[in-house]
Amino acid sequence: MALIKFAGVEENVITRDEFPVEKAREVLKDETVAVLGYGIQGPGQALNLKDNGINVIVGQRKNSKSWDKAVQDGFVPGETLFELEEAAQKGSILCYLLSDAAQIEFWPVLEKQLTPGKTLYFSHGFGITYNHQTNIVPPKDIDVVLVAPKGSGTSLRRLFVEGKGLNSSYAIHQDATGKAKDKVTALGIAVGSGYLFETNFKKEVYSDLVGERGTLMGAIQGLFAAQFEVLRAQGHSPSEAFNETVEELTQSLMPLVAENGMDWMYANCSTTAQRGALDWWKKFYDATKPVFEELYGSVKEGNESQKSISSNSKEDYREGLNRELEELRNSELWQAGKVVRSLRPDRAYEYEK
Repeated sequence: MALIKFAGVEENVITRDEFPVEKAREVLKDETVAVLGYGIQGPGQALNLKDNGINVIVGQRKNSKSWDKAVQDGFVPGETLFELEEAAQKGSILCYLLSDAAQIEFWPVLEKQLTPGKTLYFSHGFGITYNHQTNIVPPKDIDVVLVAPKGSGTSLRRLFVEGKGLNSSYAIHQDATGKAKDKVTALGIAVGSGYLFETNFKKEVYSDLVGERGTLMGAIQGLFAAQFEVLRAQGHSPSEAFNETVEELTQSLMPLVAENGMDWMYANCSTTAQRGALDWWKKFYDATKPVFEELYGSVKEGNESQKSISSNSKEDYREGLNRELEELRNSELWQAGKVVRSLRPDRAYEYEK
């Protein structure tokens, strides 16, 4: 484990140098890793584990698109692909990667398969942290660990195939066997993590829920929509408004920030842009910080988790979700974006009608 300073604060970080994939294989050589759920995180983690030489099986409901996808990805029914309960019975490490709502529904079944010495693995701290709402309380004689990749399962898989890695958080909630640390580290490396950052279940889910509702998705969409609509109201064309709001940010500036940091990006843009950005960022900070404080409070108090559980458990959840996504898709902002994306040089002549 490396002790690395982040802005003057020391944190424990596990790297591939000290814990290579060969060591992960050795730790997991006698384990059967059952990936339960083949939706968002399941495919990326299962395929990476498989390609890293780990004994992995998949549990998924039959007669579903996800079951068919697992078959297409090379998992064989009756050999490496099973119904959820059977996979849970066969696995010694159970990667619980169903959606938060589905985890609640399946828990009474899964709980019966959590025999002493098994390992229950999460990629999200939701079920454990909000157990007063989810009723997910593991028995005391099993290990309970977490590896949370900082990105989608699609990104995890893509970066793995490219020979890269995605940073992940890791945590140990219960160490019944005395081997939880080695197992969670091995799993973190084997699913394709570049680095593993130490956390706990509560901090992981708090930061995750704030991030999703904030700068990662919710806040950025709000900023995009507000600027786009102001530009359109002042007579700018849809393409100009989209290019200045989204395209330049995602295609030019954010890659520079990712590579070198915001300070470098500021230093390498025009003096006019520098002056404006330096003058205005604190105004946006003052305007949005109270919203983030309200958001964090809502996450901490369990309001956001309860909203998710209540909403996602409804029988017509998908219909309502599709209506809300359709509203985004049909907005002038993203309709303009659809055309702009098709005109990027690497997609020339692919105009999306």
